[in-house]
Amino acid sequence: MTEQTPFKWRHFQADIILLCVRWYLRYALSYRDLEEIMLERGLHVDHSTIYRWVQQYAPELEKRCRPYLKPPTDSWRVDETYIKIKKVWMYLYRAVDSEGKTLDFWLSLTRDGEAAKHFFLKTLAASHTSSPRVINVDKNAAYPKAFAEMKAEGHLPESCELRQVKYLNNLVEQDHRFIQPFSND
Repeated sequence: MTEQTPFKWRHFQADIILLCVRWYLRYALSYRDLEEIMLERGLHVDHSTIYRWVQQYAPELEKRCRPYLKPPTDSWRVDETYIKIKKVWMYLYRAVDSEGKTLDFWLSLTRDGEAAKHFFLKTLAASHTSSPRVINVDKNAAYPKAFAEMKAEGHLPESCELRQVKYLNNLVEQDHRFIQPFSND
């Protein structure tokens, strides 16, 4: 999509490719589900072809759509959950804004101040986030330590506040229900 004709030399029309990529990114469909949906519409598209389309066109679609999306709010909800990925238990750190839109996520083997700080820095560096006014976290002792270090280093503004109130994080806690472990058991 960076060239003038991004779909040049493709076997399928551009609207079919974009439809498959959009459906994959928007809905909880597998590549094989999309293959079946396209077959019901009379198109024989292999799931591996759809995979290649997503790999090629999704980053460009994200880059082009991002400026038109509503910016996230300056109130963050941060939490971590324990999930199993390929037989290894890991911590999934997640940040959402006050409206429930995901700001960023990060996988870590540890649940400590260093991991929390790394996650905060990664989230702040993302192009679609801005400096938070308030960060709501649970009672994990790692967050205040990471927060204090980041304020001292100037990564967070002095006006930013850390709130450790259990019920303010319900939005991200409830969102964890939809995360499925990537296990190969």
